Amino acid sequence: MSATFDFSGKTAIVTGAAQGIGSAIVAFLSASGAKVAALDLDAAGLESAREAGAARVDALDLSDQARVGEIIGEIGRDFGKIDILVTAAGGVRGQVAQPLENVGEDVWRQLFEANVDAAFFCTQAVAPLMKAQGAGRIVTISSGAGLRPSLTGIQAYSAAKHALVGLTKQLALELGPHGITVNSVAPGFVLSNPATQRQWESYGEAGQQRLIEGTHMRRLGTPEDIANAVMFLSSDLAGWISGQILSVDGGRA
Repeated sequence: MSATFDFSGKTAIVTGAAQGIGSAIVAFLSASGAKVAALDLDAAGLESAREAGAARVDALDLSDQARVGEIIGEIGRDFGKIDILVTAAGGVRGQVAQPLENVGEDVWRQLFEANVDAAFFCTQAVAPLMKAQGAGRIVTISSGAGLRPSLTGIQAYSAAKHALVGLTKQLALELGPHGITVNSVAPGFVLSNPATQRQWESYGEAGQQRLIEGTHMRRLGTPEDIANAVMFLSSDLAGWISGQILSVDGGRA
């Protein structure tokens, strides 16, 4: 557990909070004094976020622009302000690699809705509140798949994460004059949820060994590794860092 940051008096929204990386971020922020609202599509899973210290949980489809605006407006009124937004929602939504000729429009769009639309709509909703404060921290969770071809082999996932990296940089440019920083953490392979566990198992023993040997640190990442990076980018120490993509991947060989 991170114990080096003091977020007393700060408020935060964390999406994708029902499991894995999002849940770890909720736990770290809450333990460091922040009042946290946890958002996710998975209503049952959000109970873990509540147990991790979330002051409020809301189950909603983050690709629903109107609903996102409504809920974040409620959180702003409930909390009185919003200092931090972390968009950890996304992932592969149960998809697996297949030849591009077989990819349907629905599965293509699903991953853009989960990984890009959700981050944009949440930022769109918090931006007026942060602008009025003259300050804010926004951290997206992208991926190494947004910087190079994806180990998943899923075309839409790689494309969506590349789009999220571009969106992060564009939002940093637009929101910087208002005192708002926008950065991204790009995780390497992290065993954080059932989807990543299935992916890991699909590699087999030889593939797993190659993946581990392909990192300088010779180990897989943990949700806590990612949460620690988010804590730094959300803190006052990162006040002059914006538009950056921080790879947290154990080093790539």
